[in-house]
Amino acid sequence: MNDALALFELDSVASGLRALDVLVKEAPVEVLEANLVEPGKFLILFSGGVAEVDASHTVVETDYASAVVSSLKLPLVHSDIIDGLRGVENRNEIDTLGVVEGTDVATTLKACDRSLKDAEVTLCGIRVAIGLGGRAYYVVSGTQSDVDASVLAGRTVLEKNERLHRTEVIARPHDEMLPWLLRPAPFGLVRE
Repeated sequence: MNDALALFELDSVASGLRALDVLVKEAPVEVLEANLVEPGKFLILFSGGVAEVDASHTVVETDYASAVVSSLKLPLVHSDIIDGLRGVENRNEIDTLGVVEGTDVATTLKACDRSLKDAEVTLCGIRVAIGLGGRAYYVVSGTQSDVDASVLAGRTVLEKNERLHRTEVIARPHDEMLPWLLRPAPFGLVRE
């Protein structure tokens, strides 16, 4: 069971690949993604049990401190986030959309977790990929008041950490806009 999510952004591909090897040797965790992100960083996203994620996170944090640009450890992460990172999308019965965009991946995932826990919304999807300039975004749906509360929760996390790029609330989105909502990324987090 994947109860925790962790992330590292490292300043080099070489350090990123070595850190990846170290963390999977430390504990049985599921690597969701390990790849380049702009501008020139190496991203590692992994999940698993709280103790396993903690052990793998600690070893990389200790051994690669000088290469770590940012990190995140979310014990008891909202389960929809891990599905979203695997590429699962939900676009059923959309009344209102909320789009939250952060300037880094770690803080945006933290904001997404808060958004989902603070309001009755559905996670439509998450994008963490090359082509976003190191940023990430997520989209939630629900009633107008719930989406407003969710976006505010995510915005607060991002503003507190000075990582907010933009947020938008879209009431009654047009059917012709919806196919463009979560365009496939240049590389995906879905494994075939």
